[in-house]
Amino acid sequence: MRAFLFLALVLCTNFCYRGCCKAGEEQTLARFPPRGWNSYDSFSWIIDEEAFLQNAEILAQKLLPYGYEYVVVDFLWYRKNVDGAYVDSYGYDSIDKWGRPIPDPDRWPSSRDGKGFAEVAKKVHGMGLKFGIHLMRGISTKAVDANAPILDVHTGGVYNEDARNWTARDIGLTHRTCGWMQHGFMSVNTDLKAGKAFLRSLYHLYTEWGVDFGA
Repeated sequence: MRAFLFLALVLCTNFCYRGCCKAGEEQTLARFPPRGWNSYDSFSWIIDEEAFLQNAEILAQKLLPYGYEYVVVDFLWYRKNVDGAYVDSYGYDSIDKWGRPIPDPDRWPSSRDGKGFAEVAKKVHGMGLKFGIHLMRGISTKAVDANAPILDVHTGGVYNEDARNWTARDIGLTHRTCGWMQHGFMSVNTDLKAGKAFLRSLYHLYTEWGVDFGA
């Protein structure tokens, strides 16, 4: 299916920041403000790998010279695009054994065999672009219901503290669900070291994939 790049390009204000400079330091302005394309504007959550890369190619060819360097996969890249699946549906998300969202392998075939977005990121970088993904705050309800173990990125095994292994049910705050996706995600208890360990495992995974930023 041929994908068309609708010129609904977004100013990526999510990635802007204020630099902190010492008194007297010269501040150098960027040539361009952050610019790029977000898949939500034309595809909502159902975009697949082929369409995403086709749009990235058009961006690289036509708009990269003008500073449009970011391409972003928006939300629900981990959800199966099948009958019954919608924004607040339950049971259609892909997670790994550590309870972390991973790309739907049917829409993102290069993600199979544990590769995640690594191959997509590699192709995007090869176009001279930067690769981003939308991130949901917290932990997947599916991970909590499955009581997935929490990865300790320092040991490569299950996070252990106080002589016990910690799981998703220990850190998921079931009374604090996502306001617009109540069946999908809930907050993480970051007062617990295990909660911080889970978030650390997410960042570790995204770094392995070659993600440049999260939106």
